[in-house]
Amino acid sequence: MARINGKELAVEKQGGGDALVMVHGLGGTSNTYTPIIGPLSRFFTIIRFDLEGSGRSPRSGELSIPAFTADLLALMAAHDVGAAHLVGHSMGTMICQHAAAAHPDKVRSLVLLGPLAEPPEAARQAMRDRAGKARGEGMAAVAETLVVAATSAESRSHRPAAVALVRELLMRQDAENYARTCEALAVSRAADLAAIRCPTLLLTGDEDGVAPPPAVRKLAKSIAGAELRIFAGCGHWTPVEKPVEVAEAMLDFYFRPLAK
Repeated sequence: MARINGKELAVEKQGGGDALVMVHGLGGTSNTYTPIIGPLSRFFTIIRFDLEGSGRSPRSGELSIPAFTADLLALMAAHDVGAAHLVGHSMGTMICQHAAAAHPDKVRSLVLLGPLAEPPEAARQAMRDRAGKARGEGMAAVAETLVVAATSAESRSHRPAAVALVRELLMRQDAENYARTCEALAVSRAADLAAIRCPTLLLTGDEDGVAPPPAVRKLAKSIAGAELRIFAGCGHWTPVEKPVEVAEAMLDFYFRPLAK
């Protein structure tokens, strides 16, 4: 545990090289990225943490995308990171986008997994409904629904360990903290995408219902020079369902300029 921005946050640091900071999404923890850490930690100093109210990080105040973004920037400052490569998954991509738009000098690049700019209106109500489900029925009920809705048919049939990890990540969340995170996401708004100038890679799955390819393609067009990759047989939990493909795409993105 580390004291960051006046809060106790669970933080892990490993590897060596330029700083690469990872931000998980709703229902996730820093372990969302465990499947891709191995190859990336050979080239980068990886810093990952549990957002306030998620996983091992307790809730100490009101949860919001601006508060999460402030914690991300404070974490970088605590580790003497002037500028970092940022990686986000799902809700974490919004946090990374806000950081890159507001503090371009602190963000060297973005990799956005299962990305969204902001929830569409229908999804906002779905987030509020899910908050009620978490409070009323507990995280097991939430996990049972999302394991089916947020992973691909291929993953459920051929990658049971990946599906088990998604289920475990969800079931280990505190129900009230998860509900409040859902409510924070429900009122969130997009960053100023035109202000993002760093190299950006967007990765999503062809069966991602949260960040479907048409929506991600639209997001990519809103960020100058952004690249897009779509993985077949992949749902919303991109780094868990397609870890080899995600790690390869990221390393190609980071090191391609060196080959020119």
